[in-house]
Amino acid sequence: MKAFFKPKSKTPAELVRQARDLLLFADRAAAPHIKDAKRDQKTRKQATQIVTNLQGQKLQSRLIACEYMERNLALVDILIAGYENNDLALHYGAMLRECIRHQSVAKYILDSQHMKKFFEYIQLPNFDVASDAAGTFKELLTRHKSTVADFLSKNDDWFFADYNSKLLVSTNYITRRQALKLLSDILLERSNSAVMIRYVSSMDNLRIHMNLLRESSKSIQIETFHVFKLFAANQNKPTDIINILVANRTKLLRLIADINNDKAADDEKFNYDKSQVIREISALNSINDDG
Repeated sequence: MKAFFKPKSKTPAELVRQARDLLLFADRAAAPHIKDAKRDQKTRKQATQIVTNLQGQKLQSRLIACEYMERNLALVDILIAGYENNDLALHYGAMLRECIRHQSVAKYILDSQHMKKFFEYIQLPNFDVASDAAGTFKELLTRHKSTVADFLSKNDDWFFADYNSKLLVSTNYITRRQALKLLSDILLERSNSAVMIRYVSSMDNLRIHMNLLRESSKSIQIETFHVFKLFAANQNKPTDIINILVANRTKLLRLIADINNDKAADDEKFNYDKSQVIREISALNSINDDG
């Protein structure tokens, strides 16, 4: 590794090409007929380290690795597909997150069919791989705010439909909790305000979060509340949203009042938000569809 980074030994472009060769070798090394597991693991770690280090290397203010990735986006496809191989997933995931630091790479992934694959990767049976995929998914949806806002504004219909049906109602507790936390972060991001308004104007979305408020897990209830409060705070609620809140007012007020734990009890903002939501729902009156 030290020899690899000796000054003047190779140009940045040569380093990138060698990193690509190592990636391809690591991929081939995952084949069952390769028996030297320790050697394979070492080669994979080297490839991960090289690709990771290259992402921040500059030559005359130019990010050579980023430029190379933009010209060879098939490498991004290889990294994402790595989640389908337990032996390579964590290495490829680490490299992928470094590449996502570049806005052009993140945009390529967001605009591709790969985004739909992440809903599968996050629920893989291998806990470590699923957690790594969830970390990459979060990075894609939070790092480059303007790119994310553009992606969501164009794809919010299918994206949130999949998000709700595959993550928020997942049978896996950790998946549900992480998905709720990320959803809250996405919707509360100022650059996503238009997307947030559309999300909290959906009766189907509201029903999902009303059901999540009923879960026995206090952590799930708290994470759900941070999304549910946006429905209540919306000053331009559609008629169907108002009516469902009014029809379920008694149960909702009881559930919200009971949301508490040691951490939340010491959180002034959380308690303030609770009082505001209770006040908003209490003040609602049902509206007839015919006006």
